[in-house]
Amino acid sequence: MFLLQDRSVILTGASHGIGRALAPMLAARGVHLVLNARGAAPLDEAAAECRQAGHGAGVRTVAGDASDASVTERLVAVAMEMGGPAGFFGLIHAAAVFEPGPLLWELEPEKFRDIFAASVFATYQLARFVVPELRARRDGLIVIFGSGAAFKVQAGIAAYGAAKAAEEHLARHVAAEAPEVTTFIFRPGIVDTRLQEQARESTGGASGEIRGLFRSWKEKGMLLAPRDSAARLVEIIEEGPRKYHGQVEESMEARTVGGQDPGS
Repeated sequence: MFLLQDRSVILTGASHGIGRALAPMLAARGVHLVLNARGAAPLDEAAAECRQAGHGAGVRTVAGDASDASVTERLVAVAMEMGGPAGFFGLIHAAAVFEPGPLLWELEPEKFRDIFAASVFATYQLARFVVPELRARRDGLIVIFGSGAAFKVQAGIAAYGAAKAAEEHLARHVAAEAPEVTTFIFRPGIVDTRLQEQARESTGGASGEIRGLFRSWKEKGMLLAPRDSAARLVEIIEEGPRKYHGQVEESMEARTVGGQDPGS
């Protein structure tokens, strides 16, 4: 039996990229999903795909910014309503904002805030509302999407790298402070998503370097399809994620290119 079968799980970043590919895979395994993204229309499309794949699994959507406490509180409330016999079991935080190309001092303050909101503040808000519920059950699963950018210096993605470093650190603290809840970081590899497209067409003081790097990955056929990265995460959950508690699990592709994996 799949670990999450008949349980409800929050999935952020569900309207595009890896989150969009992951959602129907989970639905097909009987997972009740609360899908979140900022855009309502693509989120509804993702929900329709899940219903088609889901064989009766429940699917609900909550559009909005997960760094907003009211949105996150609503996500948890909906997940608890639809939890099924086994109840609410956790979250997968796949949402991210990239904004590649500008040197740090060129990046507009609003974009800097957006990057940190998607990774750092959303992780904090999710922890606020999710962890107490899971600790009360003395069980659960939290997966935070990380990135090799968290430890690699690369001109043109300074804010994203700093945000991912902070996000990964928060995830480790959740693992340490709530040991009853299995929490780990998943670095998905270099995946052909909107983030990659943004980098290949970026502007700003470091854009020449960024465009060259990201276009080379595409030209060399190094990019994973979102479904491949999503499938790896499903495998980890099937195998038993507890052994990764408090740790980082990378795809093989992330390791072979030195951990550079802004692709979620």
